Amino acid sequence: MPSVTPDDAPLLADLMPWSVAPPRLGRGWPAAPDAVSLKARWDALMKAGGADREVLFRPTRSRTPDTAVGQLPGRSGGTEKLARASGPCPEPVRVLRAPFDEQWLIPDQRLIDAARPELWRVADERQVFAVEAVTGRGGAADDSAGPPLLATSLLPVLRTGRVRPLYRRPGAAEPNLAPGLTDHLATRLGHGPSPVDVLAWATAVARPTRSGLAVPLTGDPEAWERGVAVGRRMLWLMRRDGERPRLPGGRRPYVRAPLPSRPPAVRYDREDEALLLDEGRVAPVPPAAWDFEAGGVRVLEQWFAARTEAPEPGTLAAIRPPAWPQTWTSELLELITVLALLAELRPRREALRERTIPAPITAAELRGAGVLPVPAPARRPASVLDAREEGPEGQLTLL
Repeated sequence: MPSVTPDDAPLLADLMPWSVAPPRLGRGWPAAPDAVSLKARWDALMKAGGADREVLFRPTRSRTPDTAVGQLPGRSGGTEKLARASGPCPEPVRVLRAPFDEQWLIPDQRLIDAARPELWRVADERQVFAVEAVTGRGGAADDSAGPPLLATSLLPVLRTGRVRPLYRRPGAAEPNLAPGLTDHLATRLGHGPSPVDVLAWATAVARPTRSGLAVPLTGDPEAWERGVAVGRRMLWLMRRDGERPRLPGGRRPYVRAPLPSRPPAVRYDREDEALLLDEGRVAPVPPAAWDFEAGGVRVLEQWFAARTEAPEPGTLAAIRPPAWPQTWTSELLELITVLALLAELRPRREALRERTIPAPITAAELRGAGVLPVPAPARRPASVLDAREEGPEGQLTLL
């Protein structure tokens, strides 16, 4: 059987050529696990004036209260300088703040050092963002440290590698795939895969190399279907849209003892398969869910830290819920379910990612077919003129 090594496989950077660096907030307080706290933080900022407002804002080289910037595409935030702004908080939006951690963000470009407007222009209910995971050293994620490729329907605002939207325009228009790729796959497979199928395959088989994430391709229809099935299941679990995931009866996590109003750092009892927060107890939590990592970080520990670590007193980040909200408990139970079900897919992923792959489609083959190298325009954002955008101080933005 022909084999293909990671060095022979095409790179995700060529298969999904348009990418954007992840948004960089520059300050933590515009994001939070709950939307109510964000509105309270905004109100506190608006009540402060002069030097007090600047201190609360936490200025950086990229943003101060006197920085003039435009609206985020599709949002209604103000465009006057924040130093003299007033009025209600822009309605917070749901974002992916860390791997598998859905939080809220004030969608106002005046608060964000690098908002990446090109991502906001293509964010809608049909978009899927593929996000490259990274290690703490900043390189491609080690395979043992969790899935190297994440996917989300929310705008990703996390410290990772490049963000690759599946579509270059709103409404699932113009797939962000190398021109000619799906036609070549159709010739080899006997049918034309959809853009979601291509992303599903990549999610299931992507592997880190020194050059970036490699995506071994196959022209074998049966192998392709197996990989797409695993990848589509992963996409559904990571995106968490539509029907909510559930574990079979008897394995579903429940709150066995009420969580305290201000839980401490979480502990895990491996023998009893339980999360412990003082007297609070959640079980059963499979070891595979507790051990699940993304980018070399244990997901559940990171999720709890975002909600339990004490912020610096007197800062806007210190404005947070007085007690543990019930919604967080519901989100926790769903997260445990998602991680447990993703962990169950690991053996199938590993079987797909063995070094031997049937009917391999190599980078050399794609070059011979004219799919690679990718033309330069495919690596740049498409021109999106669907909506009027307001520039700094109310000016019209020209795109």
